[in-house]
Amino acid sequence: MAENFFGQTDTGKVRDNNEDTFIAQLSSNKQYILACVIDGVGGYHGGEVAADLAKEEILKHLGQSKGDLIPDMIDAFKRANARIYAEKQVNRKHEQMACVATLAVADLKNNQFFYAHVGDTRLYLLRDGSLVKITNDHSFVGYLEDSGRLTETAAMKHPKRNEINKALGFSELIETDDTYIETGQSPFLPGDMLLLCSDGLTDMVDKNDITQLVTGNDTLEQKTAALIEAANVNGGNDNITVVLVKNNKAPQTSGTVLQASTAKKSTVSLDEQLPIVEHIPQNEILTPMQPKKSNLLTLLLFIICLALLASSIWLFMQWQKYAPHNDTATKTTNPARNTQEVLLQDAFNNAKGDTLVLSDSIFKSPILITDTIFIKADSLFVKARGNIILQRDTAYHGPAIVISPTAKVTLLDSLQFSGFPTAIYLNNTNLILKHTSFTGSITPVVNRFTFGGKSVVNSKISVMTTNTDSVNKRHANINGSK
Repeated sequence: MAENFFGQTDTGKVRDNNEDTFIAQLSSNKQYILACVIDGVGGYHGGEVAADLAKEEILKHLGQSKGDLIPDMIDAFKRANARIYAEKQVNRKHEQMACVATLAVADLKNNQFFYAHVGDTRLYLLRDGSLVKITNDHSFVGYLEDSGRLTETAAMKHPKRNEINKALGFSELIETDDTYIETGQSPFLPGDMLLLCSDGLTDMVDKNDITQLVTGNDTLEQKTAALIEAANVNGGNDNITVVLVKNNKAPQTSGTVLQASTAKKSTVSLDEQLPIVEHIPQNEILTPMQPKKSNLLTLLLFIICLALLASSIWLFMQWQKYAPHNDTATKTTNPARNTQEVLLQDAFNNAKGDTLVLSDSIFKSPILITDTIFIKADSLFVKARGNIILQRDTAYHGPAIVISPTAKVTLLDSLQFSGFPTAIYLNNTNLILKHTSFTGSITPVVNRFTFGGKSVVNSKISVMTTNTDSVNKRHANINGSK
């Protein structure tokens, strides 16, 4: 059994059959850990068929991945959708079948994980004892919970909690709607853990209890068994599936030691080292060819140098303008903050837990920003509900939001920034943007990296992966019940 991944499924206490399945294994090239939880929909064993078809297609396609993981994961989901949809057409007994799935691929070599998700199975990230929900539930009740309109306890007891509006096998919308499959990528640091699970766990066990069960020094197998047991003790109303993946690498602390090479001293005298040059007549000495001067070339080089100098000065001035040296300092040149600003800063300062919902019923857009808004929470998911626009005051020239270096990860969902040359400023921390728009920004996000005064740095700065949409895309919801 592998030490850094484990999966298990259980029928539960109520159902007679298990429509869940899972993947927990290494990829064929041993480079990645494949983790997936699949929950069948449809009853009469149709859910089992759909889940098995999806598992087969995902393994078949990801086994051929060349490293372009997110497109390959999307393609695997599309193939699974097509396979289930085709099976439904020839077998009328299973015409209601479908499945929901959450797939994660962990790249331990590069400390990254990638995910694709459809439905109400879930992906969590455990870091430093804090459990963060990564995926959104594609259901009405899930939306209410994610947006803050329902508490977790109320959502767990809601009569419509099992009604979903996205699944593999529902329709062919997945081929044309780029938003149908939720995807993402995030750092997966040494010590981090991924939890993938079906709603048979999260409908029975709340987040606090899950966090307690997955922290500690137990093995992944023991933690998985404890989660399933807790769900069964609380009723076991549905099939329960859990997959855990751990980045058990030790942090890289040792640097490369460079040894100075010493060359042997030459014992040859100076006279012996100098070549003997015979006398050459003056008329046989070749005069080096002088390059032709070009006034046009000189002028062109001069103009280029001036342009580079001007660009460097401008970039330096922009950096000085938007890089606060003390995030607690108060700018005396800016006007007093308005009520909406004060309310917004208080909301960030007093956020309970790791989720903050900003509702347009409280914040009237646009919120005029006259000074920097600071985020200092360790891990915070900020979700805008409705139309939340942060608008720069004409007298203010700094960023809208500065994220403290002490923050580990911040997720901003559905916020809008208008008029800020730089909207978000962060320092050596992780930022996730979802459905976030920037209007009139020169450099929307600046991430400043500092290395604590070290003269030698061994580090890798990853390329940020973004997915931009020019328009908001909508699709018809097709409700299904599990």
